[in-house]
Amino acid sequence: MAPPLAAAIRRLPLSNLLRLLSSHHLRLSTSYSPSDQSDFEPDPDHPLPLPPATDDDGELASFVHRISNAASSASSPKEALSLLLFSSTITGSSPAPASPALLVRALWELRRDPDAAALAVRYGDESSAVDGADGAGAGPQPPPAEAWHLAVWATGKARRFDLAWAVVRRMRRRGVLTRRAMVILMERYATANEVNKAIKTFDVMEKFKVEVDQTAFYSLLRALCKSKNIEDAEELLLLRKKFFPLTAEGFNIILDGWCNVITDVAEAKRVWREMSNYCITPDGISYTLMVSCFSKVGNLFDTLRVYDEMKKRGWTPGIGVYNSLVYVLTRENCMKDAHNIFSKLIDEGIQPDVETYNSMIVPLCESFKLDEARMVMESMILKGIVPTISTYHAFLKQEGIDESLKLLQKMKEDGCGPKSDTFLMLIDKFFLLNESRNALRVWNEMRKYDINPGRSHYMTVVQGLVKHGCIPRALEYYDEMKEKGFASDTQLDKDFKTFLLANRDHWRGAGKFNIIPQRGKHFTRRSRMQ
Repeated sequence: MAPPLAAAIRRLPLSNLLRLLSSHHLRLSTSYSPSDQSDFEPDPDHPLPLPPATDDDGELASFVHRISNAASSASSPKEALSLLLFSSTITGSSPAPASPALLVRALWELRRDPDAAALAVRYGDESSAVDGADGAGAGPQPPPAEAWHLAVWATGKARRFDLAWAVVRRMRRRGVLTRRAMVILMERYATANEVNKAIKTFDVMEKFKVEVDQTAFYSLLRALCKSKNIEDAEELLLLRKKFFPLTAEGFNIILDGWCNVITDVAEAKRVWREMSNYCITPDGISYTLMVSCFSKVGNLFDTLRVYDEMKKRGWTPGIGVYNSLVYVLTRENCMKDAHNIFSKLIDEGIQPDVETYNSMIVPLCESFKLDEARMVMESMILKGIVPTISTYHAFLKQEGIDESLKLLQKMKEDGCGPKSDTFLMLIDKFFLLNESRNALRVWNEMRKYDINPGRSHYMTVVQGLVKHGCIPRALEYYDEMKEKGFASDTQLDKDFKTFLLANRDHWRGAGKFNIIPQRGKHFTRRSRMQ
């Protein structure tokens, strides 16, 4: 029988249940902040911690301003660098060159401006070289490895590979070129679906006197798989087997692509057979990946079969395997067995974590068993485990508009979002439910949470409104999207032009002037507004 408190909580609606998180004895503090998250950790084995912020934010703002002004006002990178070096030689009010920590923080601020990022690291390098040549004593230190890496990442992310290679070549001349810099460049090429250039970058490492070993090769394979170029990665693995002998680790990278990046059971099973053909014995990670793959598609039989085989082979299942078991058992409505997994975890000295609970909450929500999902969430909260954004998303996918808005507020209070993807998911959901009014309510909520809509948000709203026949309103959002610099859509341009031509005498709107060329000064947008 449930304890009185638990029984009372179980009868509460979700919004009331979430208020429990605010009570002092149930809520755990969390250091999560959306601004702390970045994708500048393409390799989890080599994360780049940014230097801690200092009290002198004015120095950072001043340095960033100088770099940005020089990059935007100069006609070439060489001229921009000359401007910066010249200003640093002026006596009196000349600002001191940036310290290594300040340079890294400035590069992070400039990460969306590839020209400025490349200029910043070049200036940091040149200013230290000039001072060192003058023999002025303890002058500016050269850029640290983190600064070089961040510059390569920022320029590569913007697909300014000319600038990225310029940074790499400068590192080479200075004798500070690292394998990490080359791996970042490979990852950026892979993300841009430039598979051949990613491979060529790997091949040029030896010429650049950077160590080329199996670790670097596997980094290339991971980058290709992460960008969904899994077939290319597998082909490369087999083509280079004379130089990099086949191992379980290498095949696991390909398996991870088919199991997690693209969940394709048929391909995963094929790779598993390939391992046997090459006499490669699967290890614990191999079994974990296959259990996860079968679990995701709801294949209970094969999930349990691989799990049993894993134990027979002497591999100890980790919490990830048990989480997969919880998910597939819950999804297939084997709730008693799913709850038994929790007991088994504790018996083996493993504490269930938030992902374990999410593995039960998510399939319950997918099956519209919200009351049972709330019970699991209640148990999690009472054990001091704070929900994650995945927990909230599971409920948001099923809740109505009023409950969804309450959940968004709670997510913010708990430092758990909401993020850009949260709103995109909700907008798409309400359009699919033929609730365009509620989709636009969610759109308006974004601004309250300081989320700037991206192109995907605009396109979802525009296409949703068009589908529901609200074409004039859709055109307003489409115009706004283009005014913000987002790329237009060829098919939507055609659809809107057809609509405007068919309704030329019945509907007037500012949007028509962005699509249909108007002849004569009396038909310009400006003249209509006068």
